[in-house]
Amino acid sequence: MRIGLDARYTTDHFPGIGRYTLSLAEALAELEYNHTLVLIVDPRAQRGRYDLAALGALPRVELAEARVGPFSAAQHLALPVLARRLRLDVLHSPYYIKPYLGLPCPSVVTIYDLIGWRFPRALSRRGRLFYRLSMALAARTATRLITISESARADIAHVYRLSPERIAVTPLAASRRFRPQAPEAVAAVRQRYGLPERYVLYVGSNKPHKNLERLVRAWREVLDEAPEVSAGVILVIAGHEDPRYGDARRFVAECQLEARVRFAPNVAEADLPALYSGATVFAFPSYYEGFGLPPLEAMACGAPVLCAYASSLPEVVGDAALTVDPFNVHELAEGLARLLSNPVLRRVLSERGRRRASLFSWRRTALETLRVYEGPG
Repeated sequence: MRIGLDARYTTDHFPGIGRYTLSLAEALAELEYNHTLVLIVDPRAQRGRYDLAALGALPRVELAEARVGPFSAAQHLALPVLARRLRLDVLHSPYYIKPYLGLPCPSVVTIYDLIGWRFPRALSRRGRLFYRLSMALAARTATRLITISESARADIAHVYRLSPERIAVTPLAASRRFRPQAPEAVAAVRQRYGLPERYVLYVGSNKPHKNLERLVRAWREVLDEAPEVSAGVILVIAGHEDPRYGDARRFVAECQLEARVRFAPNVAEADLPALYSGATVFAFPSYYEGFGLPPLEAMACGAPVLCAYASSLPEVVGDAALTVDPFNVHELAEGLARLLSNPVLRRVLSERGRRRASLFSWRRTALETLRVYEGPG
């Protein structure tokens, strides 16, 4: 079987999709099978953190060039022609912007979540129309759909009135580099970012559903109501920062919390394992996630996790995290204070978290994805 995987999304413009595509490609390349993996790349794209050249040198892996962007209308003609020339038996699109007609082979598309449906106000009117039309076309024209949690599968099946059997669930996993780091590595990262010995960490974007303003409000409550527990501790908000969503920063400025809240929007990928490993508590209050990879990465690194009891997150953390109502600021604050004040609970959650994270692997994801390829339909 010749498996086409559209790797044009492995650029810094698509950080989450790029990580998924690269991790899946690496895991597929490590499997012992007789299939050939054909990675479709745009040689003009600036790859940034993603390097596919090493993958292309592996046995049973080919790189095929498509000089057409993923948002270009020309791709709807160019990719079917390319798929025919490459003699593909299946084409996997890791994003819902894909060729909808004319493919000479079955198609598989990954849909991670329905954020655009759940939170339409985050998009412009034009953006909403484009999102809904493109998603509907992807859902209706793909032979099989892949998503990353049972929660997301239920959403997709409900919105598009699809049989759940047409949607395969292939959970994500933390990369192997996410594991407890040596004290020296943790100390070096703390020094690099000017962090104290104890800190509460959040990693992710600042989009509205990530719920950062409530996290900051909860942190202010901890500082006011439990000063003995929070003494010397700061809240670190790390990850991609979209300037359109400044509520958390404005709240920090209004309440003069700059000394106790640190924004770190440009943390290097290589520093994340040590940053997670050094966290006293990892907090993830997001109220909607297709999967929720940061809590899994944090657990793999041994950080005790506090996260929202919402959407897919209970599937990810199981009993290995303290879960709270993401819409209840007081409950968030109580959870933070409880973990900061209870080293025994932190140790228990750290141990459970490492065990829980070990249940997820990209090899498992690749095997389950391969089963979709081998029987799409």
